[in-house]
Amino acid sequence: MNIASYIDHTVLKPETTLADIEKLCAEAVAQSFAAVCVPPYFVKAAKELTNGSNVKVATVIGFPFGYSATEAKLNEIEQAIADGADELDIVHNIAALRNGNHAYLHHEVKACTERAHKAGRSVKIIVESGILTDAELAKCCELYAPLGIDFMKTSTGYAQVGATVDAVKLMRRHLPDTIAIKASGGIRTFAFAKELIAAGATRLGCSASMEIVRESGLG
Repeated sequence: MNIASYIDHTVLKPETTLADIEKLCAEAVAQSFAAVCVPPYFVKAAKELTNGSNVKVATVIGFPFGYSATEAKLNEIEQAIADGADELDIVHNIAALRNGNHAYLHHEVKACTERAHKAGRSVKIIVESGILTDAELAKCCELYAPLGIDFMKTSTGYAQVGATVDAVKLMRRHLPDTIAIKASGGIRTFAFAKELIAAGATRLGCSASMEIVRESGLG
């Protein structure tokens, strides 16, 4: 298994430095990771550092809690597009979900997805599966599948529970094959990465990417 091709090599710490981004991008290019996922502040730098490679540049929107206004998220999307991001990992409004405001969620994800797709960018909706009930996670699949999102993503990495095999399996059962799944949060070993892929994940958000590749025998 070429595990590198599944990985979004990620650094999203608030104290991230340019040196961190330079290292991240150099590793991603050398290993042919699928993408780097970086804070919005570093999108321009990451785009320059990965220029000439097949590594995509992803960034986050409404991160990490998702409760900013839809208009704020749309403005973040506009800036990320202008800065050169290829993929947008958007945190949905968890507060709206918990309060049963499904109309709000439909409007928000529809607006964000349409804006990103108009510019040819991919959308990953982060649902924070570790703090949702199975019913809430299934509801997210029901709400977002018709809106043409490219990926549903498990986690931000900021909740107590990150990616789980059960969450990925539930998402795979409730999503059409046209929507991919990104597992993220707490993926630190090759063994766990393989379990998530077997469950249905096609992308993995990892900060321990280099260790995972070395464990796979390819690094």
